[in-house]
Amino acid sequence: MWVPRPPAQVFPFFAAAENLERLTPAWLSFRILTPLPIAMQEGTLIDYRIGVRGLPLRWRTRIARWEPPHAFVDEQLSGPYTLWHHTHTFTPSDGGTVLGDEVLLRPKGGPLAPLVMALFVRRDVDRIFRFRARVMAELFDADPSSAALEWSEGPAALPVSAAAPGTR
Repeated sequence: MWVPRPPAQVFPFFAAAENLERLTPAWLSFRILTPLPIAMQEGTLIDYRIGVRGLPLRWRTRIARWEPPHAFVDEQLSGPYTLWHHTHTFTPSDGGTVLGDEVLLRPKGGPLAPLVMALFVRRDVDRIFRFRARVMAELFDADPSSAALEWSEGPAALPVSAAAPGTR
């Protein structure tokens, strides 16, 4: 999604972990368990509680990369997926910023994981990123239609790119 502000003005919102609650739909019952404020840097651990289809789950992520105001990566250490690797990018473009998300994910379920993906995960992740795009559009005076969501599948992981860099 393109927003009409430079990365240095946009990144601080994402650097404040508590803002993730604003970007997460209420139906996930998302709560940060790690005491706030959280000092964001490479290696920071963050614990959450979410509700997935009525089941309460704990989720722990680690900030694997921290490059303000250009990018950061969070990866799941424990939680609802066997793989979750989320790269956030903030790319200067046309006097503003392209906010990019690339998520490599693989649901739990062993040999049934592709079915779990098709029946539940893909739809839920799509809803989450569409909600997130609407909230970011409101926060940063952007056009929500500038967000793009693309899915691709591979043998090792199932990546989803939301608001891919260069998409406007």
